Amino acid sequence: MRNKVLEIWPEIKWIENEELREKVTNCWIYALENSVLSPEDLEKIPFSLLINNCDITFMNHKRTCVQLSVDIAKTIQKNFNMDINMDYLIAGAILIDVGKLLEYEIIDGKLGTCREGKLLRHPFSGVAIAARFDLPVDVQHIIAYHSKEGDLGKRTVESLIVHHADFVSFEPFQDAKTIKV
Repeated sequence: MRNKVLEIWPEIKWIENEELREKVTNCWIYALENSVLSPEDLEKIPFSLLINNCDITFMNHKRTCVQLSVDIAKTIQKNFNMDINMDYLIAGAILIDVGKLLEYEIIDGKLGTCREGKLLRHPFSGVAIAARFDLPVDVQHIIAYHSKEGDLGKRTVESLIVHHADFVSFEPFQDAKTIKV
């Protein structure tokens, strides 16, 4: 499974700290081993069950979010000389949706959200997975605060960047929220 995770997540190699890189990898291994989905499924399933006829895959969205996060962070560092922990940013961006793997169920060949996933959305299950592998609280914060659940709290700069990268690669695909010209 380790090789499969590293195959779908080449961005894991961007994490310079070897211990953190290993913990991120182990989170994904655990999630896949406890999911109804395989690594190959992640390259095929839609990135969101909330968008009708979504043809953008889970991994396409996830990898785009990581890449956007890094690009935004580098631009902020360059233009504002701001201190950003790139390892935490990359680890968090890679892990923000790891909990989704525990949300899915397949009934009669159709992908859906299981009862547990409806009761505890992926920011919560993602933090639980990250805590299981002793990821730094800063990375857990990124996972917890990346979605709407984090809107009432304060975000670290890394969390803020990942949050916006995630939504900029999500909201344009929601027809009801996008103005067509």
